[in-house]
Amino acid sequence: MKIKRRKQDFVIPTNSMSDVAFLLLIFIMLVSLINYRREVKIEYPEAELAKKTSAEKNLEIWVDRGGNLYLDGIKSSLDAVEAGIITAYQEAPDTRVHVIADRGTPFRNVNDVLGVLQILQYRVVSFVVK
Repeated sequence: MKIKRRKQDFVIPTNSMSDVAFLLLIFIMLVSLINYRREVKIEYPEAELAKKTSAEKNLEIWVDRGGNLYLDGIKSSLDAVEAGIITAYQEAPDTRVHVIADRGTPFRNVNDVLGVLQILQYRVVSFVVK
């Protein structure tokens, strides 16, 4: 007995392709908007001469007008900043510390951070300016 094969035409449904493309576009737009670096809104001081540093292996210490300290964008105390510097140094000794202070910050608040860096004898320090 011979079996006859019927020729079947396969069709890929394309009705929902536009929905999938739209959802993929929304997903890509949302992922691209994520800012992984935490920043504190400050007004940068200006400098006559500035040197650019690499963006790798930086530890950022922010000081706002009120004297609040932020370690990599997270509000911290002076003791937590000191512990963060020690940890960063132990993980990578060539880590550069960036001190970022608002233009209107009293110097005594920045001096507290500098005192910690001086006690730890940390020598790879940059002041970030505009």
